[in-house]
Amino acid sequence: MSHTVREKKKLLARVRRIKGQVEAIERALGEEAECERIMHMIAGIRGSVAGLMAEVVEDHIRTHLVDPTKNPGALNADAADQLIEVVHRYLK
Repeated sequence: MSHTVREKKKLLARVRRIKGQVEAIERALGEEAECERIMHMIAGIRGSVAGLMAEVVEDHIRTHLVDPTKNPGALNADAADQLIEVVHRYLK
């Protein structure tokens, strides 16, 4: 079973929040909101999408790269933790 299937409920909740943010931008544009407000909203979406990506990448690393039960030649768990930390920092 894929990790995205196991985490389906949590991931879908994140996607729905992002969808709500996009819809809020659409409404703001329709109402001719100030540029500053719209830029803040766009920045919020960028952060939300980055967070979603970081979560999926982390789960992928932990499930497919460092799980010794599935992959006897799995990567070193400490190295995986370091990689995950870098990904989280990069995507902030």
